[in-house]
Amino acid sequence: MKKLQGIAASSGIAIAKAYQLVTPDLTFEKVTIDNPEKEIERLDKALEISKIELEKIKEHTKQAIGEEHAEIFSAHLLVLGDPELINPIKDKIKSDNTMAEAALEEIANMFIDMFKNMENEYMRERAADIQDVTKRVMAHLLGVNFPNPALIDEEVIVIAHDLTPSDTAQLNRDFVKGFVTDIGGRTSHSAIMARSLEIPAIVGTKEITERSEENDVIIVDGIEGTIIINPTEEELVAYRKKQEDFLKQKDEWAKLKNEPTFTKDKEQVELAANIGTPEDIEGVLNNGGEGVGLYRTEFLYMGKNVLPTEDEQYDAYKSVLEQMGDKPVVVRTLDIGGDKELNYLDLPKELNPFLGFRAIRFCLENEDIFRTQLRALLRASVHGNLKIMFPMIATLEEFRQAKAIFLDEKEALQKEDVKVSDHIEVGIMVEIPSTAVTAKQFAKEVDFFSIGTNDLIQYTMAADRMNERVSYLYQPYHPAILNLVNNVIEAAHHEGKWVGMCGEMAGDPIAIPILLGLGLDEFSMSATSILPARTQISNLSKEKLASYKDTFLSMGTAEEIEAFIKEKTE
Repeated sequence: MKKLQGIAASSGIAIAKAYQLVTPDLTFEKVTIDNPEKEIERLDKALEISKIELEKIKEHTKQAIGEEHAEIFSAHLLVLGDPELINPIKDKIKSDNTMAEAALEEIANMFIDMFKNMENEYMRERAADIQDVTKRVMAHLLGVNFPNPALIDEEVIVIAHDLTPSDTAQLNRDFVKGFVTDIGGRTSHSAIMARSLEIPAIVGTKEITERSEENDVIIVDGIEGTIIINPTEEELVAYRKKQEDFLKQKDEWAKLKNEPTFTKDKEQVELAANIGTPEDIEGVLNNGGEGVGLYRTEFLYMGKNVLPTEDEQYDAYKSVLEQMGDKPVVVRTLDIGGDKELNYLDLPKELNPFLGFRAIRFCLENEDIFRTQLRALLRASVHGNLKIMFPMIATLEEFRQAKAIFLDEKEALQKEDVKVSDHIEVGIMVEIPSTAVTAKQFAKEVDFFSIGTNDLIQYTMAADRMNERVSYLYQPYHPAILNLVNNVIEAAHHEGKWVGMCGEMAGDPIAIPILLGLGLDEFSMSATSILPARTQISNLSKEKLASYKDTFLSMGTAEEIEAFIKEKTE
């Protein structure tokens, strides 16, 4: 039995065997062979196994997240069957008595380098396809396990260094009971995706991939952040009991599913959910969400080889709006950059991408991409209660420029006799300190604010939220953060505007009483956090919490504020 501690990222208890989602060692010792035909047979077998796997992955992806995301695997299958690539490998084996692994590596690298140096962007993208496909074939030649998250068909705990959005998109929640990673924090994308998938998760363990092996029995305690590897029988019994208790608690929370959210003194607030795809709406409604406070549209752009078309985007936005009925849906326009890359755009590498060319900065320089998204949103607006917000706004000029493009596209559609809603609110994400400080000026022009605390905290504290060595500086209750949040809320309310929060802080049990005291109007969180938050809020007095506001805003440390709030709300 081994015990590890990490960061509890998604609540719940999971018990299953380990599935190592790690890139295998594909190194090999080069030797001369004396039977080329046997090597070609080995190559053909590896190609055939790879083809079968890719067909399965393509079908799973199509069923799980849609046809457009499955197209990347169509491209991989084309590479796998391309005689222009395969025949030279076989020729190399025959002519030089070269082992299949060496011939594959040499020919594949030649094609990868050739495609990478082409001027045509589409052709450059083929280099990544060849690289991905030949890695899979190489793994089968070497007889090592190649991870296929989409093909998991038994109950497992996924073990990984980290999980990319494309990895998580392939996970089947029927079989993946939880996951544990070496890196990440509560606000990393793997943690956020775990909460969307409603599976227990622990991140930032630093060493889970080294300390565990394939098929180890793993207990994931997503409440306490504890991992037990190969537990004793007594531990299994204890954690199965804890698992039952957690499920009973979920049943109690579910009784509030269709109730509005009121404080103890009958003040109403809105509890909304953060989503990444139309498929997430089921979880929002099942967990009593009163709206969507953040629709992360970048997932429409990820896991594929080309930009989504206007019609593809329209279909996704329409689906979300129709499923939510008259409940508000706040859509964030494209936010790529930082840790969210689109390989097919071939953007230059940056020393500090979190402070670089991302989000609204990218969109304002790539107006064609931005306008396509805005047109799709405007067309979909007649199907529900749409609100649009721009991310990463640092200056009033950026907001004005983005809104002008929005109004321009709205006018163009109306001239084309395309129906567009006349009641679309346009707001901004507040995630940059400069915006929070000058909220009074912004409040005169925006329709609403949504505070993105995941980035606001890292920018205010100058601490990368993906870096475990400075994770102690990720302090949601730090007086600097709370005073910025207070400044935004006061500025908005002075102009009669509403304020939401879509960072992970909105669902934090310690932060909720603080935010109620500050007067936050809308709390948007992972769907699974909604019912626990509704239960908590029903036992809190907004008036009493507001009376503590001046006291906790004047305190010096996050620890003092946390202790004060705990004392006043216990």
